[in-house]
Amino acid sequence: MAARCACNYAVLASCRPSSSRQSTSLPPVASSNTPSYKKQAPSVLKLSVRNIGMPTLQRPRLKPRQLVFAVDSTRTNRDTMEMESKGNKWERVILKISGEALADSNGFGIDNSKVQDVAEEIAVAVLMGVQVAVVVGGGNFFRGAKKEGVGLDRCSADYMGMLATVMNCLSLQAALESKGIPNVIQTAIEMKEIADSYNRRGAIKALEEGKVLIFGAGTGNPFFTTDTAAALRAAEIGAQVLLKATKVDGIYDKDPKKHPDAKLQTEITYEEVLHMRLEVMDTTAFTMCQENNIPVVVFDMMTAGNITAALRGKPIGSRVVTTRGQV
Repeated sequence: MAARCACNYAVLASCRPSSSRQSTSLPPVASSNTPSYKKQAPSVLKLSVRNIGMPTLQRPRLKPRQLVFAVDSTRTNRDTMEMESKGNKWERVILKISGEALADSNGFGIDNSKVQDVAEEIAVAVLMGVQVAVVVGGGNFFRGAKKEGVGLDRCSADYMGMLATVMNCLSLQAALESKGIPNVIQTAIEMKEIADSYNRRGAIKALEEGKVLIFGAGTGNPFFTTDTAAALRAAEIGAQVLLKATKVDGIYDKDPKKHPDAKLQTEITYEEVLHMRLEVMDTTAFTMCQENNIPVVVFDMMTAGNITAALRGKPIGSRVVTTRGQV
């Protein structure tokens, strides 16, 4: 009872105007019958006044939500050593994933096991401090450039392809959430029921908060590929590198399917790619990366561990740079 009176006295005293600058201390509560722990209780309570005469405890701030990484135990060993290291080369990256890489054995739709594998490797990199933004293609559902023809103009075909990318974005989002990785989908076409509209400041803020950022619907304009969307978003959010995940292990000086003596180029400049007429990505995307001095890394995503290695900046695949030794 004495402790409660002391609490009320403290609140009323804090609300009473003071006539001098010197603060007055509360008189001690004198009660020989009150246990010692109750006498000390008012000194450890932090009081705030919401309603006059009603002391309430200040709630402590909650810590940020701990990420729970649910990883397949059969694939944990390959990352156990890396999880404890601090050797990230990149701080913020753009990962471009083709829709075909997520397709099932028939080359259509979504193979859930492949999506889970991609999400797992992204999660490993995120937990090690890499800010990851992902651009997903839609070729496993619809390729606008190849569907142009009778009864379907190029613009309509490209818009259909943009919608296909959003389906892949939703699949990747669900896979990341199943592993406890927070993420945000931003689309270039407004779809407020399922995703946020693209906003540069919001995108950068999400990355700084440790969320995976998933870009959908390409650039929102026809006649532009998802490679161009990846290059554009990389320049906008200040990504240090564009990682192009493919089904090949890098860039060769000639077509390895036609020429057995083709050599893998672990490092090559933009000028050399143009001179040798190598097909790395479409011309618009390639030029945008060159003009903004954004390195491009082409690697095989079908090999387990390659996505995580690429996200962390490990030497893998082929690197396209402005000058040799840049990456």
